[in-house]
Amino acid sequence: MRTIDLEAWPRRVHYKTFGAFDHPHFNMCANLDISALHVKLKQRKMPFTLAILYLIARSANAIPEFRTRIREEGVVEHEVIHPSTTILVKDDLFSFSYFEYFEDFPLFAERGAERMAYYTAHPTLENVPGKDDLFYSTALPWVSFTSFTHPMQLHPADCIPRFAWGKYFEEGKRIKMPLSVQGHHALMDGVHMGMFYENMQDILDHPEILG
Repeated sequence: MRTIDLEAWPRRVHYKTFGAFDHPHFNMCANLDISALHVKLKQRKMPFTLAILYLIARSANAIPEFRTRIREEGVVEHEVIHPSTTILVKDDLFSFSYFEYFEDFPLFAERGAERMAYYTAHPTLENVPGKDDLFYSTALPWVSFTSFTHPMQLHPADCIPRFAWGKYFEEGKRIKMPLSVQGHHALMDGVHMGMFYENMQDILDHPEILG
């Protein structure tokens, strides 16, 4: 983790401007082509949720703005951020869950399956105090949504990026899936979300990286 010199930071004006907003988060939603990934997962019988979570983590970690966090009066950049997602548990409720990101997908999937089993048996809505080297995410496999908004505290607004993916669907001969991305405008702009979607789609088109 490194501390950012605010006076020398190219984003200092954007940081001060949008950091003063009551609602500084903005959101995008786009359909991604998961055709190649879908074939790969079916052939290898890989878990869909863990694959998507891994691809989001890999794509976000490649962009510094997604790893940047506001700490009181300062700003830091983490070397790596880790996934947190909701998982469905008993009585149609959900639990928060926390994972460790590994660049090696088989290892990530193995450890991830263990964490999912743990949180299924021990559901919680508790956040880890002081932990911000992560991103939040959720899945809505019942709806191919076209927009999405996450609940969040606003006073002050936290700066952790949020993702949501929905039900995939056929469009012609392709399979597509909606993915929502939400971020703090003091730390990132539309261009950075555009980079994320580009990274994500590139990996989706080359799922051989999953092993």
